[in-house]
Amino acid sequence: MNYFVEGIQGSGKSTLVRKLSERCPDCTPVMEGDYSPIELAWCARMSDAQYSKILEQWDDLRDQIRSKSHKEGDCWIVCYTQVKSENREFYAQLEKHEIYNGRTAFEEFKSIVLTRYRNWHGDSSIFECSLLQNAVEDMILFRDMSDGSILDFYKEVRSALDGKEYEISYIESPDIGKNLDAVRAERVDKDGNEIWFDMLMGFFVNSPYAKKRSLDRYEDLLTHLQHRQTLELQICREIFGEKVTVIQSKTYSL
Repeated sequence: MNYFVEGIQGSGKSTLVRKLSERCPDCTPVMEGDYSPIELAWCARMSDAQYSKILEQWDDLRDQIRSKSHKEGDCWIVCYTQVKSENREFYAQLEKHEIYNGRTAFEEFKSIVLTRYRNWHGDSSIFECSLLQNAVEDMILFRDMSDGSILDFYKEVRSALDGKEYEISYIESPDIGKNLDAVRAERVDKDGNEIWFDMLMGFFVNSPYAKKRSLDRYEDLLTHLQHRQTLELQICREIFGEKVTVIQSKTYSL
């Protein structure tokens, strides 16, 4: 059996993955940024030529980059956020090779995602937000797709996962604002600056969806997250059905 842990930001996905992995020591937790057979968040996807160019340009990081690289067919997957460097330009450059946030034409994006789901035959893994969050955010914020079109995409995902053994734990947040406030207080730097929340807010307000609608307030972010949670719960109910257990954030029992 494999487990997908899903939910919006601040719902407690990382905490649940940790608790499940402690309860099930034979399972392997797969977090965002880790090399995953299905998810590509915080990972660069490059051709041989692009990969060689990166190694040449960042020669001082060559060994680290190679240690975080995985060959898949004619592509390289690089877990670049796990490479340690003081040069922020390295991360900015590698980020351009991610498939999310409108960086990839939709048909290519869909082909990459569905192919990875079809080719995956793993067992005993606990995946953090590897099914909904990154793809749904991409389709809402960067492609401005309708809920119906996103539901159609997930019908194809369900088909690609036919024959796989998995269950989905969706963490529902009854009070999104309260959860975000709690995480904002936790994820700060040594000087108390809200780095995580600033990144989240910047990600939202700089998206085509938000710019088109002049959305730049905290309340706008909350409205978006509420819409996303409602849509993801609809996907869970209508498409994944019996595979899903919905639990309440912070109040569930293992």
